[in-house]
Amino acid sequence: MKRCALVTGGSRGIGAAVALALAAKGYEVALTYRSQRLAAEGMAAEVERLGRKAVVLQADLADPARAREVVHEAADALGGLHALVNNAGYVQRMPWDEISLEDWNRMIGVTLTAAFVTAQAAAPYMVEAGFGRIVNISSLRALTGSAHGAHYAAAKAGLLGLTRSLALALAPHGITVNAVCPGFTATDMNREVLEKQGDKIRAQIPLGRAAEPREVAALVSFLCSEEASYITGETISVNGGIRMG
Repeated sequence: MKRCALVTGGSRGIGAAVALALAAKGYEVALTYRSQRLAAEGMAAEVERLGRKAVVLQADLADPARAREVVHEAADALGGLHALVNNAGYVQRMPWDEISLEDWNRMIGVTLTAAFVTAQAAAPYMVEAGFGRIVNISSLRALTGSAHGAHYAAAKAGLLGLTRSLALALAPHGITVNAVCPGFTATDMNREVLEKQGDKIRAQIPLGRAAEPREVAALVSFLCSEEASYITGETISVNGGIRMG
């Protein structure tokens, strides 16, 4: 049966790896980008080389109206929607007392509000299809807090509450909703901190290294599969053992 997925922030990093992993599972994929058009188009070409349709959609997900609109565009382009991966986000490192209200609102908007809006728009398509998977990409910082990104940690923690709430609401329709919390992952977003503090960070991780994006994507693609039909409302960490339990 044809399956269609929307991956927000799918032009690079974890989102790009998720798009490829879903395509390998048989999904046709729509992916959003904010400014990295060439990277998004390159990723779409890789999806198509796997024999799957790919659609690229530009969106600044800080705008709730655009976040809602992009779901409908993805469903129209692909012919339905069966999976939503809320991956879009960004890192902004600063002490909590230097975070402006503008910084706070944008972080919450892109990371948390957009996930709420896209899920709200996507759910009717999943109900109609009789199949649905929503995966919210949270963070290790949702579980530990952050001394250099309180708004980031707060937004990612909010995703965990949203995940459980949507899981309860959508379970009667057979739609599962889960959250994935990556630890340190070798992405463009983390390149600077890994270059500056890589040895210190790796020393804290029992497995002794950062994750590769494909390792996070493997879990996400499983959660979007038929086999994961009895897993919902869960927060699953992919962190190399840096935080257990």
